[in-house]
Amino acid sequence: MKAKISALMDSELDAGESGAALTALRDDGEAREAWRTYHLIGDALRDSDGLAPDFAARVAECVAREPTVLAPAAAPSPRRARWTALTAMAAGVAGVALVVSLTFGPHPAQQSPAPVAQAPKPAPAARVEMARVPMPAAADDYLLAHQRYSPRNSLQGVVPYVRTVSAGAGARKP
Repeated sequence: MKAKISALMDSELDAGESGAALTALRDDGEAREAWRTYHLIGDALRDSDGLAPDFAARVAECVAREPTVLAPAAAPSPRRARWTALTAMAAGVAGVALVVSLTFGPHPAQQSPAPVAQAPKPAPAARVEMARVPMPAAADDYLLAHQRYSPRNSLQGVVPYVRTVSAGAGARKP
């Protein structure tokens, strides 16, 4: 049984075995003494300050002095319980009515506010044609092989790979 108590302290028992060990701790004085001894050994190994020798007795004495409550708290009167229930129902109905009125009720016409100042209309953008410079086929291989060293990859995630695949599919035609 001492091996099971030690395993219980180390959280190495499953639910069934731990139940049996806890029952033994409750019923067997020798098992409780082993529990205390193992904890004392653990405290000594961890170099923790122990509690006073009479600590458990003092706690048990304080618990014994606590008053025992034999009667539950008085239940509210039926009239008060009914009033509480009616108040809760009225609050619920009022909440539903508020939501329905805000959702389906009449709304003033949605008008955009008059602008305070008008910005001048931008001039139409001029179209600029850029000349395409043909790139040698070896450049595609070079860029593909070294794209992982590009600083833009950390910012764009998977986008560079998508571009590579899509550019590689249509760029070279055998």
